[in-house]
Amino acid sequence: MKIHIYHLKEGALKACGLTVIIDVFRAFSLECYAFQNGAEKIIAVGDLEMAFTLKKNNPGYILVGERNEMIVPGFDYGNSPSHILSTDFNGKTLVHTTSSGTQGLTNALNANEIITGSFVNASAIVRYIRKVQPESVSLVCMGYASLYPVEEDNFCAEYIKNELEGIENNFISMKKIIRKTSGKRFFEEDKQDYAPSSDFDLCLDLNRFDFVIKAEIIQNIAILNKFDI
Repeated sequence: MKIHIYHLKEGALKACGLTVIIDVFRAFSLECYAFQNGAEKIIAVGDLEMAFTLKKNNPGYILVGERNEMIVPGFDYGNSPSHILSTDFNGKTLVHTTSSGTQGLTNALNANEIITGSFVNASAIVRYIRKVQPESVSLVCMGYASLYPVEEDNFCAEYIKNELEGIENNFISMKKIIRKTSGKRFFEEDKQDYAPSSDFDLCLDLNRFDFVIKAEIIQNIAILNKFDI
């Protein structure tokens, strides 16, 4: 099994084989919490106009996402796991768009198979990859707004790669570094309305969930479903 680590949108375009699109803060962590709360499926899109069109044509859909970390005007929820932690999504379809993670899904054009990546279901991702035994695995770190790399996504890729290769991880050390670097923004007072400090711990709650999220790409739309593993 060959394991490649790529970065940002350019990395998504390079990805091949079984591809894991990683966005720890916060897209693919939030999606795990949404599925745990009963969401039937999630439709991930890169474009705001597409999200609003889907909502217009399907009034029962729930709009979730962000631009510049903040909730999009007209959306039901932002991109904060804290804000949906106790929300009952039973039987609901969510439309999700973000500046980073969902962009990676819709640009992984050469992937044979796509799953999402985050720490909250990292062990499930590893078990799934071991089960499938692909010739090639691409781990794509989407970074901050797809503009520059960030520690949490890089560490998540490293964590998955190490687990697959039988190398011991030090998650406690990773978390401490993230807290001092890219994660420190969650503790800024002026961001608590849309990026509360509780998001930091929810997104770094290692192996909280025992499922992966698989994506099927149809005309620039990613249809996401929960897959128990």
